[in-house]
Amino acid sequence: MAASEILFKSVGELAPLLKARKLSPVEVVRAYLERIEAVNPKVNAFITVTGEQALDQARKAEREISAGRYRGPLHGVPYAPKDLLATKGIRTTNGSKVTSDWIPDYESTVTTRLNQAGAILSGKLNLIEFAMGSGQTGLVGPARNPWDLTYSPSGSSSGSGAALAAGMVPLTIGSDTGGSIRGPAKSCGIVGLKPTYGRVSRFGVTTLSWTLDHVGPMARTVADVAYMLQAMAGPDPQDHTAAARPVPDYTKTLTGNVKGLRIGVPTEHFFEHVHAETEVALRSALSLLKSLGAVLVDVKVRNASLCGAASSIILNSEAAVFHEKRLKENADLLDPLVRERLEVATFNSAVDYIKALRLRTVLMEEMRRVFQTCDVFMLPAGNAAPKLDAEIVGTDAPSDPPLPARPDSFNIANMTGIPAIVLPCGFTVGPPSLPLGIQFCAKPFDEANLFRIGQAYQLATDWHKRRAPFNG
Repeated sequence: MAASEILFKSVGELAPLLKARKLSPVEVVRAYLERIEAVNPKVNAFITVTGEQALDQARKAEREISAGRYRGPLHGVPYAPKDLLATKGIRTTNGSKVTSDWIPDYESTVTTRLNQAGAILSGKLNLIEFAMGSGQTGLVGPARNPWDLTYSPSGSSSGSGAALAAGMVPLTIGSDTGGSIRGPAKSCGIVGLKPTYGRVSRFGVTTLSWTLDHVGPMARTVADVAYMLQAMAGPDPQDHTAAARPVPDYTKTLTGNVKGLRIGVPTEHFFEHVHAETEVALRSALSLLKSLGAVLVDVKVRNASLCGAASSIILNSEAAVFHEKRLKENADLLDPLVRERLEVATFNSAVDYIKALRLRTVLMEEMRRVFQTCDVFMLPAGNAAPKLDAEIVGTDAPSDPPLPARPDSFNIANMTGIPAIVLPCGFTVGPPSLPLGIQFCAKPFDEANLFRIGQAYQLATDWHKRRAPFNG
C-alpha cells in the first residue's frame, strides 16, 4: 500500500488490515516517519522523533501479529503524546528551556498502557510551555495550524492537534486543564476527549493544577478516541485520584443510534461571544441530530458566569505551588507570561482560593441538576483558530482581555470533572477556510453517551474526512 494511502486512514481502517497481515506495522510506521520528516519543519508539531525505536517496535509488532498474538485495534499503530508525559529514557521537555534535558527514569501510566496495547511511540509533541505559556515562545517555538500556517492550532496541546491535522500520526495524547485538548481539536478539525476526572491516571504527567488537570485521547474519529480511552482508562495504584471504577466496553456505544437521546442546549451566557458563522454551524449540527431522533431540551446553567474567574484562581494558585522552586531558581528561563502568572499567583489569598473551591461545589451541584433533564449537554467549542501573532494565551488559562469565545465553555467541565468531547462540525467561509467544532458534555463517567452522539454525527457528516490543504 502506498504511503499516501496510509496516512489518513483511521485506526478502524488500519486495524483489520494489520490483523489480517495485509499491511505491516513497519510499513505504517515508515509512512508516518517519512511524513514527519517532510512536514514537521514547517508545522513544528514534534519536539522529539523516536524513529529507530519506533521501527524496532514495529518489527516486534509484526512478529507478534504473525505469531497470532494480536493485542487489539491499537497493535502496530503509531501514537505520540504531548511532551509533558514522562517517557522512560526519552527526553521529556514540557516545552520549556527549564526542563529541556530531562530524561525520566520512569514511564507515565498512560504511555505504559498504550505500549501494552501494542501502540508504537513515534515521538513527543510540541506544547505551550508547562501548558500555561504564551504560545509564542518556549523551547522550539509555536506549532502551526496545517489548515493555514499563519494560524494557531490553539493550546496548550498544540502539537497534538497539529500533528493529527497534518497526517503525521494517527493518534495523540493531550492534557486539559481548561480546554487544552478541546481547543486544539476545534481549531485543527479533529476529535478530542477530556475524560471524567479520575477516569484516566495522571501518574507521570507534569502537573499544572492538581484538581483541574485531565489527560485524554485525540484522533481524527470518535471511534479511534474510544479505542484509545479503552486502553488508557482505569484505576492506578500510582495515582490516588484515579477512580476505582470498572471500564465499560466503549465499542458497544458506536452504534450511530441517538433516538431518544436528550441534548441540553444552553439558553443564555455561553453563546454571547460566539461568532455568527460558528453559531450557524452549531445550530445546524443540532438540527441534524434532531432529525436522527435526538431530543433538544432548553437548559439554563446558574452561576456559569462565575466559572472562569474561579477556575483562574484555582489553576494559577496550584500552578504557583507546583512551580515554586522553578520560579525561584530558573525564572529567567521561563516564558515571560508563565513567569508573570506564577509571580502574580503567589499573591492569591487562601480566602479567594477557598471561595473558588466552594463555587466549584456549587457548579457541581448545578450540573447534577442539569443532567436530570438531559443526557448530554451541548456547549460551543469556541470560534475558529486565531492568527498566531494575535494569540495572547492558550486556552488553559482565562485571559484579560478575553478570548473571542467564553472560556467558561471549556472551564465548566474541568471545574466539575464531567467528561467533554469536541468534534468538527463545519468550516468558516474563508479565506482561509478553518475548522469549527461542537462540544458535548455528559455526567461523570458517562463517556459512553459522548461516543454515542459523536459517532452518530460523524456517520451522518463528512467534516472529519476533510484534509488540511497543507502538503509540506
